[in-house]
Amino acid sequence: MTPKLPVVSGMDCISALEKVGYVVVRQKGSHIRLKDKNGKLPPVTVPDHKEIRPGLLRKILNDTGLSLEDFARLL
Repeated sequence: MTPKLPVVSGMDCISALEKVGYVVVRQKGSHIRLKDKNGKLPPVTVPDHKEIRPGLLRKILNDTGLSLEDFARLL
């Protein structure tokens, strides 16, 4: 059984991604674009919402290569 996704806000997700090497490069409205400092991982867009929906959070984790356990440790 897969572990349950945590309920996180956009800013919580961004701060966790910054811990693994992502930096904010721009913002348009409520959408914040992050890029990997090393250029190895694909850029990610995170909405600045109170709660990120499970499907989008799963997509962000897949794009960044983070496992659910690793992401939970970064929060």
